Amino acid sequence: MNKIFKHIGVIAGVFLLISCGDDKQAQQSAQAQQQALPYPVTTVTTKNVTGYKSYPTSIEGVVNSEVRAKVQGYIQEVLVDEGEKVAKGQALFKLETQSLSQDAAAAKANVNAAQVEVDKLKPLVDKDIISDVQLETAKAQLQQAKSNYQSIAANIGYATVKSPVDGYVGAINYRQGTLISPTDATPLTTVSDIEEVYAFFTMNESDYLDFIQNTEGKTLQEKAKNFPPVLLQLANGETYSEKGKIQTVTGQINANTGTASFRAIFENPNQLLTNGNSGTIKIPVNYENAVVVPQPSTYEQQGQILIYTLQNDNKVSASVLDVKDEVGNYYVVNGGIKEGDKIVAKGAGKLRDGAEITPQEVPFDSIAKPIEKVFK
Repeated sequence: MNKIFKHIGVIAGVFLLISCGDDKQAQQSAQAQQQALPYPVTTVTTKNVTGYKSYPTSIEGVVNSEVRAKVQGYIQEVLVDEGEKVAKGQALFKLETQSLSQDAAAAKANVNAAQVEVDKLKPLVDKDIISDVQLETAKAQLQQAKSNYQSIAANIGYATVKSPVDGYVGAINYRQGTLISPTDATPLTTVSDIEEVYAFFTMNESDYLDFIQNTEGKTLQEKAKNFPPVLLQLANGETYSEKGKIQTVTGQINANTGTASFRAIFENPNQLLTNGNSGTIKIPVNYENAVVVPQPSTYEQQGQILIYTLQNDNKVSASVLDVKDEVGNYYVVNGGIKEGDKIVAKGAGKLRDGAEITPQEVPFDSIAKPIEKVFK
């Protein structure tokens, strides 16, 4: 019996030692978890920054003239090529005039016959052999014959289609042998003066109201004149070298689209821009003494942008940012943070609300440095 009690005592001692070891390991693990990790922190400041609002735009030459035929006929010759620079009055197309020439010859013969009739009747009237009525009738027929001939001759002149303006030839829609007429829906071509170009774009109602309220001037014309220069981002992503100026504003909201129309003008010295180009108008928006937050200091959760602020006990607290705009690598914010607050500068996505850290102060501007592109 004593042996049995001894064995029971030994076994109980073993279990006690194991239990103490487990408690010690758990305690060490908890201490490791509670150890505060170092994190960079920085102090929120204000800056003067310039952002841009973007609007899709379409480009047209300042002078954009459609070329149409004034008479019906077959194209006999195309005298220019697409993209060619032409002068006002320069011949662009030549139409077949054989039938018109035949009509002109017949009309000329009618003029000659009418003239002979007038010449024959005039001396008879002078001798009172016939009345003045016959002579006046003959003169009227002569005038009608001349008018008919002049009309046909003018049509022969119209068979040479000329450029209405100085500019550059656009797409040539009809080629040699095509029958054309003045009623064709599509013009022969378009000649455009692209020394300057228009950029047409629209603003939604909210942005339009901001434009009206925040731009100096009493009238729309004064506001357009006082508006800062705008930029043009080309379809390839490059920014156009020339800055533009807003010229006109409709001053009305389209009931169907909810937008107001704008027109800006750009110099085009190298003819880089032409009809049909697309791009993006970028309008500057200046923020003075704005509270900004580096984007690398934030994280997203359920569609919201959050940041961790550092409390007095070195614990972090999550705050939802009210983001007004994105400028470079900064968020311009309306709320959720204020100047002077300390925030976790990097690695916020690895923390949890209420976690304790060991703060390491870093300069504010060092956080939002642009990220260099490895691939282009």
